[in-house]
Amino acid sequence: MNYEFFIAKRIIGSKAYKSSISAPIIKIGIAAIAIGIVVMMVAIATGVGLQQKIRDKVVAFNGHINITNYDSNNSQESAFPISKNQEFYPDFKQVEGISHIQAVATKFGVIRTETDFEGAILKGVGADYKWDYFKEFLIEGRLPDYSDKRNEDVLISKYLANRLQFKLGDTFQMIFKKHDPNKLPNIITYNIVGIYNSGFQDFDAQYLIGDIRHLQRINRWGEDQIGSFEIFIDDYSELQKKGIEIYKNTPSTLNTQTIAEKYYSILEWIKIFDKNIYGIIGIMILVAGINMITALLVLILERTQMIGVLKALGSNNFSIRKLFIYNAAYLISLGLLWGNIIGLGILFAQKYFKLFPLDPNVYYVSEAPVYISLSYIVALNIGTLVLCLLMLLVPSYIITKISPVKAIRFQ
Repeated sequence: MNYEFFIAKRIIGSKAYKSSISAPIIKIGIAAIAIGIVVMMVAIATGVGLQQKIRDKVVAFNGHINITNYDSNNSQESAFPISKNQEFYPDFKQVEGISHIQAVATKFGVIRTETDFEGAILKGVGADYKWDYFKEFLIEGRLPDYSDKRNEDVLISKYLANRLQFKLGDTFQMIFKKHDPNKLPNIITYNIVGIYNSGFQDFDAQYLIGDIRHLQRINRWGEDQIGSFEIFIDDYSELQKKGIEIYKNTPSTLNTQTIAEKYYSILEWIKIFDKNIYGIIGIMILVAGINMITALLVLILERTQMIGVLKALGSNNFSIRKLFIYNAAYLISLGLLWGNIIGLGILFAQKYFKLFPLDPNVYYVSEAPVYISLSYIVALNIGTLVLCLLMLLVPSYIITKISPVKAIRFQ
């Protein structure tokens, strides 16, 4: 039998232990562990969740990688067409890890109503468009269907709908200028079949989605001509690598650009969250460790006579140190248990009830998103337990300095 573990269990289970002088300090140590694990779980869940949510919204409007013409056009409008007749379309077989490729075009226009007007970008899409992200953003109506004949159905953002006082089922006119400014502009009457809200105001204020065939007609492009290709990859962590591979497997007349390059400031900004997460984890583990060191020292002081008796009976220093480490591991585990219960409760409450809103103008989301994964929760618990126990090895060394004779006589 592991007698160190046996004695540690007896100490933990004794009533005297729970009503001793060290009881308040032990409770403080357990509370510190619980609070630490809650703060770390919330920091990771919200930090990673915010990163993923913002990144997914950028991807929803742009794909992971864009293939465009080489030109000096810095606007969001497709100036020069690309032929759809490419070796890599509709299946990019030359590069692994590509989940989808779609053809799109964009054009600036002015939405006109009886009392107001608003500039916006119509993103023209076709039957190959990936609607997965917009299914999540859709708050009213349905997604348009462009797989059949050309139609005037559009998906508009809640932001634009509110500004122009539109509602589901309304119609409006959108004016597109021609290349020749002396000619009358093109006017198309659109039907609102769906309203979306991505929470990313920079995009919601600009984009509505319509049939690409209208833009082909306005620009006098052929049926096989589009503005750009949007490519989706399976693993975001390989974005830069896939961007290079795609560039090498496209004609020299075409350029490729990843969203990390196109939206550098936004995606670099969310990387700062990683540093914040690491900082919070480090501080919380340090605070929890210091509290457990204090609790351990008080336990040792309170059990000085017991240490003397054990040494007199032949126990070595290592065995006695193990006994107190077992005791501390129990306290840490108790703190972790309560911390996980409270932490997961907060995270699930936020996930399903949206308790904590955020300013979308600052954070690009309307509420704090949470990322819950068993892998990081397990890693966080094991890491906290191991690091705290390692920190306790040093103060437990004080046991080796205790003399059996003085310890037994200790009052």
